[in-house]
Amino acid sequence: MTKTTNTGSQSEQRQNSVLENLRPLIVDVAVPLGSYYFFKGAFGMSTFAALAWSSVVPAVRTVWSVVRERRVNGLAALILVVNVVGLALSFVSGDPRLMLAKDGAVSSTVGIGILVSVALGKPMMTAGLKPFLVKGDAAREAAWERLASGSAVRSAEFLKKERVFSVIWGLVLLVECVARVVGAYTIPVDTMVWLSSLLLVVAITLGMVVCGGAAAEPMACLITDEVKRQEATAREQEKEQKKEQEKGQEPRLAVAA
Repeated sequence: MTKTTNTGSQSEQRQNSVLENLRPLIVDVAVPLGSYYFFKGAFGMSTFAALAWSSVVPAVRTVWSVVRERRVNGLAALILVVNVVGLALSFVSGDPRLMLAKDGAVSSTVGIGILVSVALGKPMMTAGLKPFLVKGDAAREAAWERLASGSAVRSAEFLKKERVFSVIWGLVLLVECVARVVGAYTIPVDTMVWLSSLLLVVAITLGMVVCGGAAAEPMACLITDEVKRQEATAREQEKEQKKEQEKGQEPRLAVAA
């Protein structure tokens, strides 16, 4: 019965950890983007109105983090900036090529925001990467924290890969923006309408592939190595404790003899 209870408890803790790690993505990214398409599709709102209403959550999150936590919530602030840019550009109309080109402004805003976050020493894409590397495992999450805090042996290597991950995504989104703008003014409008969506899919796929090999996979290996190192350290400590206990018992045995 105890074993079953412990297993169930570990399972619940892992699920809670996964939800905790995914919460920033859900609240700061999924909710605003999902609400935008929901307002525009289900309620038939204009682009301006949908962007305005979908900006409520990131706006509240940004203000709350500044007032309550005295820091800026990077993801929430970035989504808010993207929505504001979209609101400003929604006034642009008439020229179909300009309407196609303005969609690239969103990618460029996100890309620049990501690169700025790296320059400030707080890579923005880390929040999206962490859940997939720690996998809700307490030992892996603890290893991540040690590596990210600089207290682990290979922290420098880990932090470098963390920055590389965000830099790649920032550059990919900027390149996608440039491709959209160039295509909007050089390719027939009818072709660019469907090609713009394809460019976004290609950019995301390229980002995942490049980031996987250059940063995500090496970071996963570093986390695994750190878990093993910590387990080995724990075993050594247990051995030392047993030796100390045995030494403490030897005099008593001699007196008894």
